[in-house]
Amino acid sequence: MNEVVETLRKIEQNYKLFQQQQFTFIRALEHTREEAHDLIRPVSSIVQVQCYKDHHCYNATDRRILNMFISICNDLRSLCQKLETVHPGDSVTKGLLEKCKVLLNDSNDLTAIRATYPHGVVNYLSLEEARNRYGGVVSLIPIVIDSMNEWITYTKRHLLYTVSPGRAMSKKETPISQTPSAGHFAARTSISNKNTVQLQEKDFQKYLAENQRPQQKAPWRPPGKH
Repeated sequence: MNEVVETLRKIEQNYKLFQQQQFTFIRALEHTREEAHDLIRPVSSIVQVQCYKDHHCYNATDRRILNMFISICNDLRSLCQKLETVHPGDSVTKGLLEKCKVLLNDSNDLTAIRATYPHGVVNYLSLEEARNRYGGVVSLIPIVIDSMNEWITYTKRHLLYTVSPGRAMSKKETPISQTPSAGHFAARTSISNKNTVQLQEKDFQKYLAENQRPQQKAPWRPPGKH
């Protein structure tokens, strides 16, 4: 789980750098769409961006930013596969992973998705750009990252997580370095108390045997009133 968290953290750092260059990304899409004579339809899939880069990109800056977008998408796709190996999951985590895999499919139609608050990526676009051209493609990465963070949070709270190779631990179990669970502590306490009671009883019988003395008879007195 720690490896997954660290991988996602690195992807988020790369995405922050990419997000700071969103204007450059939009300009690169505009340039390549012009070269492809494809100015009518929206940018609606990862494979469309890949096609622009491979066949209609003649500018080093444009190629760099389009490569950055595709690279982040590939890293997220690889992380999806890793999440499935961390824990088989339940309906919630499986649903989140399935959502990510669908969104990251090369040919999936992105035109209808929109990243909302706290993400402002759509707000940086003009109304025309947001509605008809780039609203979906700029929303893809933040939506997937949010879903993966939700997967991690849910898994940590509700499901098994890996503490070492070959060992899994539920949330009710406790790592060796932590305090024993209440049930385990109570069981140990019960055994300890039982042993203590047995020991005390044994010591008490021994004490009686060593200290009990024969009861002395009262001295003889002649009959009559005293």
